[in-house]
Amino acid sequence: MLPFTKVSNSSHFQITEFILKGLPGIYNWQHWLSLPLAFLYLSSLGANLLILLTIQREPSLHQPMYQFLGILSVVDMGLATTITPKILAIFWFDAKAISLPECFAQIYAIHYFLAMESGIFLCMAFDRYVAICHPLRYPTIVTDSSVLKATLFMVLRNGLAVMPVPVLAAQRDYCSSNEIEHCLCSNLGVTSLACDDRRLNRICQLVVAWTLMGGDLCLIILSYVLIVNSVLRLNSAKAASKALSTCSSHLILILFFYTSIIVVSVTHLAGRKFPLIPVLFNVLHNIIPPALNPIVYALRTKELRLGSLRMLRVDKEYR
Repeated sequence: MLPFTKVSNSSHFQITEFILKGLPGIYNWQHWLSLPLAFLYLSSLGANLLILLTIQREPSLHQPMYQFLGILSVVDMGLATTITPKILAIFWFDAKAISLPECFAQIYAIHYFLAMESGIFLCMAFDRYVAICHPLRYPTIVTDSSVLKATLFMVLRNGLAVMPVPVLAAQRDYCSSNEIEHCLCSNLGVTSLACDDRRLNRICQLVVAWTLMGGDLCLIILSYVLIVNSVLRLNSAKAASKALSTCSSHLILILFFYTSIIVVSVTHLAGRKFPLIPVLFNVLHNIIPPALNPIVYALRTKELRLGSLRMLRVDKEYR
C-alpha cells in the first residue's frame, strides 16, 4: 500500500505513514548498535523490576522515599518501552514504517513519561525537604495518602499538559516527504515534514517544556537551597553528613536528567550540520536514565542494596 492517498478536490497527496530511516549517516551499519541498545533495554527492565519487587517485599522499605522510587521505576520502564522495541525493529527487521496515529501516540508517550520523571523527582525533593527541615512533622505530612495524592496529581497534570503537543502535530498537513531522519517520532522531526505553518508547534513544545520541567527544576533547586540552609545550622558535622547522604542519589539523578535535556536541546541546534549528533543524544537520553536510575539508588542506598541482594539470594556473600 502506498504511503500517500489523493485528497479529493486537491492537487496534492496526503501522507498515511512515516518512514523512520534510523541514525543519519550510518544507515549501513547502524544494526550493530542494536546489541548495546538491547542490553541497555533489558538491563533497564531487569533493574527496575528488581527495585519494585524489593520495595514490595521488604517491610523496611515501605516508606514514602522508596514508594516514590518505585513509581520512578514504573515511569522508567514505560519510557524505555515507548521507543526501544521500535528502534530494535528498525535495526533488525528494517521495519521503518509507522502509521500517523502510532507516531503521534509515541510523541505523546515520550513527552508524558519525561514529564512524569521530572514530576517524580520534584516529589522526591519535597520528601527530602520535609524529612530534613521538618523531621518531627515528617510522619504527619508525608504519609501514604499524600504519596498517592501527589502521584495522581502528577499523572493528571502531565497527561493533560502534554496533550497539545501531539494534537497540534496531528493537525498539520503532511503532503510531501514522509521520511524522518530519526529512530523515533520526535515532535520537531515529524512537524518539519509539514507543508503548512508549524510555528505554533514549536511554541507549544517550548511552553510545555519550560512550564513543566522548568517549573519542576526551579522548585527542586528551591528545596535543596532550603535543605542546605537547614543542614548548615546543625551543630554536629556527623548529623549534617548523614542528612546530605540521604540526598546524594537523588541529586546525581537530577543532575544527569536535566543536564541531558539541556544537551539534547543544544545539540539540536547543530542538527543541520551534524544530523547524527542530536538524533543519537535524543535516543540515549530516553534509554540511559531508565537503566541508570535503579543502579545509582541500589549502589548508594544500603537498605535497598541489601534488600536487592536478598531478592537475588546472594546476600550472605556480601556480609
